[in-house]
Amino acid sequence: MELDEKKYLYLLFILPILVVLYLVNLYWKRKKQREFGDLEMVKKLSPESSTFKPVLKLIVLLLAMTGLILGLVNPKIGTKMETVKREGIDIVFAIDVSKSMLAEDVAPSRLEKSKQLVSKIISQLGSDRIGIVAYAGSAFPVLPITSDYSVAKMFLQSMNTEMVSSQGTSLDDAIKLSATYFDEKSKTSKLLIMISDGEDHSEGAEVAAEDANKIGMKIITIGVGTEKGGTIPFRKNGIIDSFQRDNNNQVVVTKLNEASLTAIAKATKGGYVNGNNTKEVLEYIKNALNNIQKTEFDATEMADFQSQFQWFLGIAFVLLFLDVFLLELKTSWVNKLNLFNENK
Repeated sequence: MELDEKKYLYLLFILPILVVLYLVNLYWKRKKQREFGDLEMVKKLSPESSTFKPVLKLIVLLLAMTGLILGLVNPKIGTKMETVKREGIDIVFAIDVSKSMLAEDVAPSRLEKSKQLVSKIISQLGSDRIGIVAYAGSAFPVLPITSDYSVAKMFLQSMNTEMVSSQGTSLDDAIKLSATYFDEKSKTSKLLIMISDGEDHSEGAEVAAEDANKIGMKIITIGVGTEKGGTIPFRKNGIIDSFQRDNNNQVVVTKLNEASLTAIAKATKGGYVNGNNTKEVLEYIKNALNNIQKTEFDATEMADFQSQFQWFLGIAFVLLFLDVFLLELKTSWVNKLNLFNENK
């Protein structure tokens, strides 16, 4: 069993509060009755008043509220197991998170544009498995290969330029780390999609791409930025506070380097696409995926969970309906049973 909305379980704390309030109210009533006169005499003045009925009403109300809360929580029960077979490829997204990706020559910024592109690509995938790598001066694993796209998007949105301490754009480290995501012995097609402005501050990116090609890995590169380039702003509370400067205290202008990205893709017989036009990127990736051979993943056992909230809500409404007709007066057949020794 799994619970869909666990946060509503906190509402169960209301139940003991209601019990305490009932006991406080009962104590207050008894106190006032004693002030009015002898307790036994007061009972004789109201012979139809029941001790059992108020307790029963409280129990019914508590059960009804429990049912409503459990209905909000929406318990789900796995009613059957089924085998699901998937066909697809393994894809790793390597996203540049260096400081140059803060440039705003592409709105809202190169990094935010990259995240938007990856999110839209993920949305149009079918049964492919995906992983995420972040890189700047070095590469950093963000998410291992998974088929859970919602989790992937959650990790994607949390990516920023503070993730990797060493600055620069080490494309070769990104390729090498991405290659470790794939099983070399697996026949599943392997695809690396790199998103960057192409400003590589390391050597050996093409060599790393050639090594990746030997294990059957194809690379598609997406360039984000413009040839004209842009400055690198640093913001405080959403307002630009300063700009990146070089050793001569000159404001740095970072430009898109399509040549390096094209060379990397060419080394694996992949392809390059400019990322400034979202529609063109999605169309390019879609066509590329259609031309890559799909393989069947291992069969996965999955539970088909079904919501059970309707049962709890139904019981709750029945109990609330009964509570309306429960009066705090003695019922004749209950009076005959004398369960609480009310008859003297």
